[in-house]
Amino acid sequence: EVLDNKDIIRVFPRTLSNTNTSLVLKTPKTKTSVRKIFLPSTVAQMLLERKKQIDEMKELFGDEYLDYDLVFCHSSGRPMEGQVINRALKKLIQDNDLPDVVFHSFRHASITYKLKWNGGDMKSVQGDSGHARMDMVADVYSHIIDEDRRYNAQKFEEQFYNAKGLKNAEEGKTAPMPKFETSVELLDPMAEVQKESEVEKEKPAENSTDENAALLTKLLSNPETAALLKALAKTI
Repeated sequence: EVLDNKDIIRVFPRTLSNTNTSLVLKTPKTKTSVRKIFLPSTVAQMLLERKKQIDEMKELFGDEYLDYDLVFCHSSGRPMEGQVINRALKKLIQDNDLPDVVFHSFRHASITYKLKWNGGDMKSVQGDSGHARMDMVADVYSHIIDEDRRYNAQKFEEQFYNAKGLKNAEEGKTAPMPKFETSVELLDPMAEVQKESEVEKEKPAENSTDENAALLTKLLSNPETAALLKALAKTI
């Protein structure tokens, strides 16, 4: 890649004598790439810890430490090539059985989470992401809306039809429609009241049966009464 001198911040010395290439530190691609970033306090603390590690390396190596004022560098201060960092990420993913992603995935994930957390305030996210055009952020936001709409439809299935729509959707099944005795029952709130009244009407019959059984048991417990009932039964 051919660079103008104005794009170059530093050309690092070659570490191998048999190569004609050098690592180059360039300016950001666009003007919007130069921006203020607000860090979470945890990330800021991690950067302070990293600075502490670098200071310890400087003290250990002394004059042999190559101080280029870099955050990500080898223990000697030499700059890291991109492939070194990519290999480290790949190893981290494999060792912990994580999804296979690349560094750009973190940028996309950051935009996605921020848009969900702030209710879709694309302007503030654009300031963090450095996108020159709002429609670039809107593309990510439309993806989020589609996910939310899909989830809302599944949740509606679960809550309204009481058919565990979320589980069925995950299994690729269609939730069964609820069964109603009549269409009026679905629309008329008095249908439930009428049902309760019918149940209450049936209860006395159940109570009456229980009372007759108790009376019969009491009569049979008396030997004389039992003998009389048996004699009457033979005459019928």
